[in-house]
Amino acid sequence: MELLGYAGAVLMGLSLGLMGGGGSILTVPILVYLFSIDAVLATTYSLFIVGFTSLIGTFSHIKMGNIHRTTALVFGIPSVFSVFITRALIVPAIPDQLFSIGALQITKPIALLLLFAIIMLFAAYSMIRRKKQKPDFEKIQYNYPLIIMQGLIVGAVTGLVGAGGGFLIVPALVLMAHLPMKKAVGTSLFIIAINSLLGFTVSLFHKETINWNFLLTFSAVAVVGILIGSLLSKNIANEKLKPGFGWFVLVMGIYIILKETLLK
Repeated sequence: MELLGYAGAVLMGLSLGLMGGGGSILTVPILVYLFSIDAVLATTYSLFIVGFTSLIGTFSHIKMGNIHRTTALVFGIPSVFSVFITRALIVPAIPDQLFSIGALQITKPIALLLLFAIIMLFAAYSMIRRKKQKPDFEKIQYNYPLIIMQGLIVGAVTGLVGAGGGFLIVPALVLMAHLPMKKAVGTSLFIIAINSLLGFTVSLFHKETINWNFLLTFSAVAVVGILIGSLLSKNIANEKLKPGFGWFVLVMGIYIILKETLLK
């Protein structure tokens, strides 16, 4: 199972390298089902893994000038604030036993996994649906209220379930800030890296036991996947890969919901 888990880490990295996002949605299921890590701790691990891998991916975009600093601040500041509040106050305040439905006890780990699965379904839909190619906008504009609200939502998602939220950030930057796609992807990776690493740092203050050897090994394997994906991306159009990967994420999301409810 661990071999499958590390293979999943490579797949996650490949997705990030090829498509600039999407792969981080697999991290928590891999950690929970293939490495038998508690779901709450898995979200903490995921924050580090997603943050570290996104940071590696950011460097190439910095060299290419694909980080739009103003947008990163407008979107990033409310997002960082939301991550901090969610990870420092909301996650620790969630009780271990929430409620029951018949014989099914909904615990904190189960609730986080179900929330994660729902987010996976939205991510899958975002990757599967066909989008009309729009020309890059010549002038970057800002719809400040919507961007700030989106930043708060993405920060909460990142803090709760450990996913970077790139499938939310990139469309928001394209539609609400009128960023060209390449700048949206680069800026998104930068925001994801900052949010995730901040969320992980906040979690350390709650005295969670971190297996650093495992965490660094998994992250290193994922980085190998990113580097391979970045090389392959020069020859493979990501629009051809997204639908197939989206169907895979959809199946995974449905599997988590069934396993944590009907198959318990």
